[in-house]
Amino acid sequence: MPWNDNANPGPWGSPPSGDGDRRDPPPRRPRNGGGGGGGRRPDGPDLNAGFERISQRLRDFFNGPGGGVRPGAVAAVVGAAVGLWALSGIYVVEPNEEAVVTTLGAYSRNEGPGLRYHLPAPIEQVQKVPVTRLQRLDVGGNAPGALPEESLMLTGDENIIDLNFSVTWRVSDADRFVFTIRDPEGSVKAIAEAAMREVVGRSTFDQVTRNRGQIQLQAAELMQRTLDAWGAGVRVDEVQIRSAQPPGEVQAAFRDVNNAEQDKVSKVNEANTYRNRVINEAKGDAARITQSAQGYREQAVREATGDASRFNAILNEYRRAPGATRDRIYIETMQRVLQRSNKVIIDGQGATAPIILPPDIFRPRAAQQGAPAPDVQVQPQPQYQGRTAQ
Repeated sequence: MPWNDNANPGPWGSPPSGDGDRRDPPPRRPRNGGGGGGGRRPDGPDLNAGFERISQRLRDFFNGPGGGVRPGAVAAVVGAAVGLWALSGIYVVEPNEEAVVTTLGAYSRNEGPGLRYHLPAPIEQVQKVPVTRLQRLDVGGNAPGALPEESLMLTGDENIIDLNFSVTWRVSDADRFVFTIRDPEGSVKAIAEAAMREVVGRSTFDQVTRNRGQIQLQAAELMQRTLDAWGAGVRVDEVQIRSAQPPGEVQAAFRDVNNAEQDKVSKVNEANTYRNRVINEAKGDAARITQSAQGYREQAVREATGDASRFNAILNEYRRAPGATRDRIYIETMQRVLQRSNKVIIDGQGATAPIILPPDIFRPRAAQQGAPAPDVQVQPQPQYQGRTAQ
């Protein structure tokens, strides 16, 4: 049905009769290029005509019989507005978020991830807080907007250190985070700087530069205690020192001091190494000499014990047969004495035939030592207990 068809009354009734109340549609502009250009572009749509058609439809919708406003139209508009207002309470909470719902400005409840609903504003309002996202802030250093004063700290031995670090934190309690602190990032940064200054103030310069891990743990624990005391609903995950060095004006002097300390440590290590080597060598020599002495002692004791045992055995034999024992001792002694000598002893008693000696007996026994062999003389000896010495 055309919008200007007045023959068909439509759902809102017939138009009013009478010339005074009858509203004729405005003349339609030609669609071609003829007749007054007005606001129409030759190569585009006629915007004025479109606005006029929309206005006419709205007037036909709200105008009732007799020129009044239709009650049904007003009710429809009000219902649509109420419906849109009611639908405005639908919201979505992301998996990494937690929603804090307030009723007339007071805390009401927390909502987890998913499709949620709250009473439309201004009755209830929602503030979404990222509870699983790690947030990081930098203190000192070359961070954007950082002040040089943030990184300059005084150590316990009255030295100035240029220290910059970062703090990684996240929200642990959404409602406390929303209602306790007004500027979360600024508050966490201020607490981090204060905690680090306190820890550095209790430590020496060398402790800060060499024991960074311990300094980081102490600063994180102090930050967490302060935030818990405030009830901020923030958990500190990590404090990391990016750099800790003396200020630029005195870095050369500190570098010289560090080099001297390293040289001192190197010399001490070398001296300790030499001392340990000498001590170990001395201990080894002492152990070797002690073991040699102990071995000699054992040998001497055993030899003396053997000689004493042998003497006792000979004594016992001598007591049983003194003559035989004396002769045996004499013969053994002469054998020991003369075994390296070139003397030949012959018992000539009762000998009637010439004694023929083997030629090897005249071979010099001292030739192996390079000494000249003495002459061998065989001559009769006076008899001594049935023996003749030559």
